[in-house]
Amino acid sequence: MGTLGRRVQGVRPSLDFDLRRSMEPPDSTATTTIRTERLVLRRARASDLQEIHAVLSDPTAMRYWSTPPHRTLSETEHWLTKMLACDGDDFVVTFEGRVLGKAGLFRDPEVGFILHSSFTRRGFGVEAVRAVVARAFDVRGLALARADVDPRNTASLKLLARVGFVEVGRKRGTWQVGDELCDSVYLELTPEHFRAAHG
Repeated sequence: MGTLGRRVQGVRPSLDFDLRRSMEPPDSTATTTIRTERLVLRRARASDLQEIHAVLSDPTAMRYWSTPPHRTLSETEHWLTKMLACDGDDFVVTFEGRVLGKAGLFRDPEVGFILHSSFTRRGFGVEAVRAVVARAFDVRGLALARADVDPRNTASLKLLARVGFVEVGRKRGTWQVGDELCDSVYLELTPEHFRAAHG
């Protein structure tokens, strides 16, 4: 998701790409959900605040995000308010009713995702990102998906490669996160490559 960016399962929004918005607006109905084998992806709600804060205050999950971990609930409330107002196609990721994180296109065609560190290494990230990318291509008709990842974030780079993304460039000093200047790896995925990879 606005200002949603990148960290442990995080992919940040790119500042360097010329973002072309889809001609078809995202389905903004509150009832939009995506169901996968294990997950339910749904629109965010104000009542998600505590669980979203648990994700965004998790130092491991936030290691490569576009901001430092949230220190206060009010920071997360501000972030969630922006997510709720965003015209992107963004989802809260849930498993057995519990919020794990978020995944979606916070701004076309930028993919972003983050999961709480207690839910990593179980394939949830790949499952969620694959689902939102499939929706972007098959339902919304996007011609391209993009991601911007810190090159040290090997977990997210591997995840995106499993979905089908390929590296298209790198740039140094693209993100100031707290006191740290971070670099970017840029990745892209086309509908044709996605369908070839996933049948």
